[in-house]
Amino acid sequence: MKLQLHGADGKDLQVSELAFGKEFNEPLVHQVVTAYMAAGRSGTKAQKTRADVSGGGIKPWRQKGTGRARAGTIRSPLWVGGGRAFAAKPRSFEQKVNRKMYRGAMRSVLSELLRQGRLHVVESIEIAEPKTRQFVGLMKDLGVDAGLFVIEAFEEKLWLAARNLPRVELLEAAALDPVSLLRHERVVMTVAALRSVEEKLA
Repeated sequence: MKLQLHGADGKDLQVSELAFGKEFNEPLVHQVVTAYMAAGRSGTKAQKTRADVSGGGIKPWRQKGTGRARAGTIRSPLWVGGGRAFAAKPRSFEQKVNRKMYRGAMRSVLSELLRQGRLHVVESIEIAEPKTRQFVGLMKDLGVDAGLFVIEAFEEKLWLAARNLPRVELLEAAALDPVSLLRHERVVMTVAALRSVEEKLA
């Protein structure tokens, strides 16, 4: 299939139908995005149960005759300083998503962005100096006020120029993920980055 190159009058780019011509599979995309976000959770929350809290090894008062409620330990979950009844423990939130599912979701998202006119492909993204105003000028030339910019490899000048812009994200093609693609209204991708992504998904 053919893709129009942004900024090049009448010039088209031949891209893989497999990577950019798929139907949108919402259940698959939802599952992959959920798994991706869950994998980013640290899962290190920890609380103490009655067994973990120090003290409370002796019954605080006798069972009968005091006029007070029965108590077996001062570390009961009902007492201040006691352990938690259902304490949180470190755990993994990881969900299994195989390679075929992940690639299918990426193809589905990229194809939908292309259908909606939210994916723009440019020859290159270059600036002379690592200045934010130069990157803003580049965005104006492209007709984009915010979005995700995907380049083939890390470039320090671009990263320094884009890092202070609140609604702009700069990613290498190898680090592209479905959450970043869906988070932004516009996605600008260089030809080299597109070929790199296409090679992985084709």
